[in-house]
Amino acid sequence: MDSRIFMALSTVSEKTKEAEAFFSADNIKKVLSQVLDWSVDKLLQIVVAVVVYKIGKQVIKWLMKICSKALERAGFDVGVIKFINSVVKIGSYCVIFLVILDILGFQTASLIAVFGSAALAVSMSLQGSLSNFAGGILIMIFRPFKVGDYIISGSCEGTVSSIDMLYTKLKTADNRVIMMPNGTLSNSNIVNVGAEGVRRLDMQIGISYGSDVTKAKELLRDIVTNYPSVDKSREINVVVKSLDASCVTIETRAWVSQEAYWDTKFILFEKFKQVFDENGIEIPYNQLDVRVRQD
Repeated sequence: MDSRIFMALSTVSEKTKEAEAFFSADNIKKVLSQVLDWSVDKLLQIVVAVVVYKIGKQVIKWLMKICSKALERAGFDVGVIKFINSVVKIGSYCVIFLVILDILGFQTASLIAVFGSAALAVSMSLQGSLSNFAGGILIMIFRPFKVGDYIISGSCEGTVSSIDMLYTKLKTADNRVIMMPNGTLSNSNIVNVGAEGVRRLDMQIGISYGSDVTKAKELLRDIVTNYPSVDKSREINVVVKSLDASCVTIETRAWVSQEAYWDTKFILFEKFKQVFDENGIEIPYNQLDVRVRQD
């Protein structure tokens, strides 16, 4: 027989004997007797521990009610309130647990050290997730945006469809889903386009230097003013934005609702092109004039 197999069988046999010895009737009676003796010696401490637990449980309920009402008055979202209540509840029960162990005579200092070491090891291995978790808490507390807002952050933009603890989900105009880590999002510049419900629609179109600028502006103003989704109660501007190398750039400025922004923009561009073609106003393209000089 192979020596390794023999050693493995010997180890199994020893463990089996140890288990049988531990669960033997005499040993179980001995353990129960020790537990009974300990309980008698610690009877007062056990009673005090039970009283502390009962009182602590009621204090936690009272504390959570106060915390919930304070957060509701402060205007926090339901998700934030539930999360903070969970943290308060878990932290409070951990404190009560340590107090009870101390009353019963256990060394809580070493237990706290073990928990601290374990927490440090877990945090080191989950740095990215913890960063996203902390970012989610900051987003929920400070609320730079809410579900339904249209936001722009870096190269990503879209309507916020959900805010989770680790990721924020954006839905783009073409129905794609972007999952943005909360850690990155909370440390980035955020443009909340939909915070006010309305958005100014700025559109630029170029005309040739030989075209009638005044007529072009009148045509554009007429189209924008008469379009249904444009807010007539706000000012509508049609201005010459710049004199570029190959065109005069005219800009229209009007206010529309967030929901109608993209459809309005696309349709107005089409109408601009049509009305310019009908009225002989040229939309130039980049071109190069070459002159040949003969000596």
